[in-house]
Amino acid sequence: MKNNPTQLASFLAPILKPLLWLMSRGRLPQTHSSQEIKGLQKPVEILWDRWHVPHIYAHSVTDAVFAQGFVHAQERLWQMDFNRRVIAGRLAEVLGEPALGTDRAMRTLGMRRVAEEEARLVGENLNQTLQAYSAGVNAWIETAIQKRKLPLEFSLLAYQPEPWTPADTLGYVKLMDWILEGNWASEFMRGQIVQRLGPEKAAALEVQAEKTWAAILDVAPAGFDPTRDFLGPQAGDGLGSNNWVVHGARTRSGMPLLANDMHLHLTAPAIWFENHLVGGELEAAGITFPGTPLIIGGHNRHIAWGFTDALTDVQDLYEEHLRQNPTGGWEYEYKGEWLPAQTRGEEIRIKGGKSVTEEVIITCHGPIVNVLFKEAFPDAPPLALRSTALEPETTFQAIYELNFARNCAEAHEALRSFTGPAQNVVYADTQGNIGYTLPGKTPIRAQGKGLAPAPGWDGEHEWIGYVPFEHLPRLENPPCGFIATANNPHSRQELPYFIGDDYCRADRATRIVELLTAQEKVDIPYFKQMHFDQVSVSARKLAACLGALEAPDEDLQAIVQQMKTWDGNLAADSYLAAVYQVTIRRSIYLILTAHLGDLGIQVQGKGPASGMWSDRAIEWFIHLLAEPASPWFDLGNGEQRDDVLRLALRQALDFLQQAKTPSANASLTWGDLHRLTFEHILGSQALLKSLFSPGAFPIGGDASTIWAAGTSNHDLATEHMVGPAFRFIADLGDLDHCWGVLAPGQSGHPASPHYRDGIQPWLKGDYHPMLFRRDEVEANLEGRFELKGKDKPPGAA
Repeated sequence: MKNNPTQLASFLAPILKPLLWLMSRGRLPQTHSSQEIKGLQKPVEILWDRWHVPHIYAHSVTDAVFAQGFVHAQERLWQMDFNRRVIAGRLAEVLGEPALGTDRAMRTLGMRRVAEEEARLVGENLNQTLQAYSAGVNAWIETAIQKRKLPLEFSLLAYQPEPWTPADTLGYVKLMDWILEGNWASEFMRGQIVQRLGPEKAAALEVQAEKTWAAILDVAPAGFDPTRDFLGPQAGDGLGSNNWVVHGARTRSGMPLLANDMHLHLTAPAIWFENHLVGGELEAAGITFPGTPLIIGGHNRHIAWGFTDALTDVQDLYEEHLRQNPTGGWEYEYKGEWLPAQTRGEEIRIKGGKSVTEEVIITCHGPIVNVLFKEAFPDAPPLALRSTALEPETTFQAIYELNFARNCAEAHEALRSFTGPAQNVVYADTQGNIGYTLPGKTPIRAQGKGLAPAPGWDGEHEWIGYVPFEHLPRLENPPCGFIATANNPHSRQELPYFIGDDYCRADRATRIVELLTAQEKVDIPYFKQMHFDQVSVSARKLAACLGALEAPDEDLQAIVQQMKTWDGNLAADSYLAAVYQVTIRRSIYLILTAHLGDLGIQVQGKGPASGMWSDRAIEWFIHLLAEPASPWFDLGNGEQRDDVLRLALRQALDFLQQAKTPSANASLTWGDLHRLTFEHILGSQALLKSLFSPGAFPIGGDASTIWAAGTSNHDLATEHMVGPAFRFIADLGDLDHCWGVLAPGQSGHPASPHYRDGIQPWLKGDYHPMLFRRDEVEANLEGRFELKGKDKPPGAA
């Protein structure tokens, strides 16, 4: 055992877990109490319902968000601190050398510096909100330190949190901007493919939008075929989302219905936190990120709204010519001259007392970012990154205004300030209107589309402005009666400006449209069924080809016969879903490695720069099935489509047989291979996993289904997934009774019953009522907490 860390961890975990659980239990915040606190103008009531959602009742907006900051810190302080350390590049201070790579990348990007600049530029109302929220967070930090109530993670890592600031909040918004608008990786990979194959053959790997997709704005007149003409969209292999809104003319209630599920990493604690805020003119409910005030997605008394990532192209890579001058400084070539590059030394402290200095080189295009991919591609030339995420933005001003919007017109106008990450925003109001806006700073390029790294030295590929808000895509009450988005293209027609080309594949949005048009009138139960739908359009298409194969072996013949009638449902208990998943991965692997060598593995999803290409490889392969004699199927011996599919299917059946335990009688199902663990950063340690990281749960679906559960297309064994941690449904005729479900739970304390109590309802497709009326909150009360002000804040009336 001494030489086997896994066995040692297995031996010690049952001993340590109860001790750590008791430590966490002793730090749970009280929900039945009161506390005097500095910074409040008037008392605030916090009513906790039985789903552990706080309903905050205050007399003003500033008091409401103060209390929201207090509650967020009570429940999620370590998560908040971890996230701000990510954006600031300060993880190694508490996690040690394993976090050094992340710190180097974030210091190079410098987004914390940009967040600090944004904090100095915000308007008066938003500044008051950010200051009040920060004061609420700090009130709990002070209380927790005094009462020794800091979350368990702080004790395990032996440090205390610093005070919260508005820049910490805005920094988290920048982090989301970076995560959701990361098409730099797609551009980098496209450049690598062009180098390997040449422009002509590399272009054949691109699925052409005008041939395969309809789009959000392509609303046809009466009599249209909606599955072909309205939205022939795409899905994602990871980060993405679904939203749809249906006009009252197509609902049983006669008022609009709206649904949203935003896909991000499924972690513990949950990436979202559910809130209900009442104060002054503010009355809103929904979700926000712990560390940010107000409501990001949800509803108020007048409107409901939801987001999906728009995947606009807001990042460009520039290949730079760099040299050092005689004094050791860096210079870069630009328009025939050598100009001095900006440099800064970033000192990164490492737990234990050591530190390292990261040299950051900045050209007129942005920082040199080879640190992001240097391990996988050490020979790449110096590449500078221009990104809207690295510039000051005003997104949170838009969130502020959206919380107070009274109708669709005001919601659209609020989004004028939403600069990034660019989103597909659907909304509806109590007057019966539905709408869609795509807000976000989108660059106008002097030349080209920025689809691959451009020469930085010639000055011909610069950004010369941003697309005016009035020219960004928008819809109001379309004739078809609904709007749906799922990270898909915005229009098949030529827009006034180029917006983007790195979208997700078609399956999710196509399936949404299929289901919306399958019913004359829809209702909330039907929306719940839609959220739980696990049918893959890609699976249906591949199954049709597999079902037509000539199979020489008996076991292949049996699968071929079953594929003839399979509906593509990727249920957790489905053997055919498992066969499909392994077969499609093996098919793509065989083709890409035959033509791209080791780069094919990168394209399929291994490595830091695969990005959207992992998903696009599946989209490309599914369309390639229509060309049985395509030279892409040639693995070196003249193979055609059916030869590759037979080989991949044979390998899939062998893999599934070998993966079974010797005593198992039943065949492996998709849920046996596809297991979800809600991963806590400390859960990667074997001793802590069972306490911090709930799992592993068999789960259906994949990145192509409305029930999204995206994993790496390269690694079937991973338990880390992207999906909808929160699902939301609103009826604009009854905003007192919206529906939601959050996984794994509301609390960030592992000893809390609410740390993981959302998992089973989430897995089953169940929801809880999002209580909005005070009498219904009182009828479902779990705790009552009162905050009382010791004094008035400076300048308060």
